[in-house]
Amino acid sequence: MVRKLLQPFYTAYAVITFVIGLLINFPFFLLISIGNNIAARKTLYTVIHYWARVWLWVVGMPLEITGSMSPERRYVIVANHISYLDPVVLFSGLPRHFRALGKKEFAKVPLMGFLYKQVVIMIDRSSKHSRARGMRLMWRVLKNESDIFIYPEGTFNETGQPLKEFYDGAFRLAINTQTPVLPVVFPDTIDRWHYSKWWKMWPGRNRMVYLNPVEVGGMTIENLQALKKQVYDLMEAALIEQRRQ
Repeated sequence: MVRKLLQPFYTAYAVITFVIGLLINFPFFLLISIGNNIAARKTLYTVIHYWARVWLWVVGMPLEITGSMSPERRYVIVANHISYLDPVVLFSGLPRHFRALGKKEFAKVPLMGFLYKQVVIMIDRSSKHSRARGMRLMWRVLKNESDIFIYPEGTFNETGQPLKEFYDGAFRLAINTQTPVLPVVFPDTIDRWHYSKWWKMWPGRNRMVYLNPVEVGGMTIENLQALKKQVYDLMEAALIEQRRQ
């Protein structure tokens, strides 16, 4: 009952502090984005990274990170997706610049849409041409710029199970580029900000857990389904284990 009464006030506080942070940082985003190159995107990531960390601390959701990623390697990073908070945790927790695969529809959101276009590779899932172009661009990014991040579930997991079915894209990219897959899980974001209602926010434990990389050396496209199942099983087991703790 107390939580139900206080939740709207807490959510208002969290949203207001987020918007204030966005407005403060937006002029810097504009200036940095003029470069439109790798150096500019790295700088933009740094600003977002520290802004996300500070905001999570201010609203009582400080991030706890378990595990790490090798600084000498690039990865196709995958994570579960079950909360509006997931992107904030992702930017707060990943220690270096990356590019994410995202839906072009979010680019229409005022202010946030501008920032979104600077940090993601946008695709139209309904367009075969757009998907193919996105795959080629991700290939080039992995080779010349940074890690790639993809939600293999595609959208929020509303199944009631630890994970929903994975799409092929992340694993096809990993095999085609011979880049290891790095699974990451967010066990608590659903408790911090539930997907069912934007106002269902609440402070508390907020973890990001790195799993061991899955090597793809020597794999071909014939191994795609086996690779996808291997990563799915690892992430599902990790989410079940972490939710028990």
